[in-house]
Amino acid sequence: MDYEFSSLGELYKRVKPALHAKEEEFHRLGYSNIESVDIWNYLIEMKWKKGKDLMLSDIVSDIMNLDCK
Repeated sequence: MDYEFSSLGELYKRVKPALHAKEEEFHRLGYSNIESVDIWNYLIEMKWKKGKDLMLSDIVSDIMNLDCK
């Protein structure tokens, strides 16, 4: 099943549960200052900067596999 999103805001809403889960994981690890929007902005600016036609599953995978190193 393919998903198309008309804006980054729409995509953000779709992946927000994954972002929130990753935020909670970081908080449990002691990184209480990291918020969902920080994770989103980092991935947009660093990981997906040159990405085109990213699949939703790849986006969620990138979120869930992000670490604080």
